[in-house]
Amino acid sequence: MSRTAIRRLAMQVLFQIDATGDTDATDIFDGLDTDHDPLAVRQAAVKLALAAWADHDNADTQVAQLTPEWPTHRQPPVDRAILRLAWHEMIRGIAPGKVVINESVNLAKDFSSPKSPSFINGVLDKIMKSSDMPEETTPQPDAGEWLDDAADTPSSPD
Repeated sequence: MSRTAIRRLAMQVLFQIDATGDTDATDIFDGLDTDHDPLAVRQAAVKLALAAWADHDNADTQVAQLTPEWPTHRQPPVDRAILRLAWHEMIRGIAPGKVVINESVNLAKDFSSPKSPSFINGVLDKIMKSSDMPEETTPQPDAGEWLDDAADTPSSPD
């Protein structure tokens, strides 16, 4: 199961929750594309998105403190979803901060405006630096997750 696929879908689910206000796990799960995402990815993505949504007020508060000129309500919805997901993963120790930042910047490149990757990078870097979470106690993904992600990345032509 690819961490990248889970995060990508979780970000989309967060976007949907933000737009509709529907947090019913069954409704969300039933609305997901069954042709492109395996069952395990859909299940993990909904679980991750709902956990991130449960933290969204705290995420929004910290992001607003770090970016007073771009409070949450002024951010593009995709950027908001990416920041909420990343904040949750970083604060809860789901993945190392640098990994979360890199993956989030890639999501912004794929789904948001040209200026979003640098905004996302800057905000998440500030969150990582202001976090009380010591780097050495951050749980590392197991080797299988890293290998799954590597297998999902297309190789460049020679």
